[in-house]
Amino acid sequence: MTGSSTQGIKTVLHPVSDLAKAKAVYAALFGVAPQADSPYYVGFESEGQHIGLVPGGGPQGMTSPVAYWHVSDIEAKLAEVTAAGATVKEAAHDVGGGRLVATVIDPDGNVLGLIQDL
Repeated sequence: MTGSSTQGIKTVLHPVSDLAKAKAVYAALFGVAPQADSPYYVGFESEGQHIGLVPGGGPQGMTSPVAYWHVSDIEAKLAEVTAAGATVKEAAHDVGGGRLVATVIDPDGNVLGLIQDL
């Protein structure tokens, strides 16, 4: 198989109903304070992983955690996975800091995330 490879899963976003309560639990789990802390997103760095908390599922309306695969070319990877049978849920878009994100749905309805850092 040809195409662009991934850099692995480095980011997992969790939808939460109460950001303050969830932040306390994840801070206790990781033993560190969040590196990003705002009313719309709380993010932790732990052992090379980024764990994000998104209130109310965020703009994607997430209902379960979504793992994000880091890629060097998000548009190329979107083309590859859709050609293989995935459906775009959320097209690639800039979320700030030079980071592009997108989500696709596999044939079984699982949501897969893609991230490209510029």
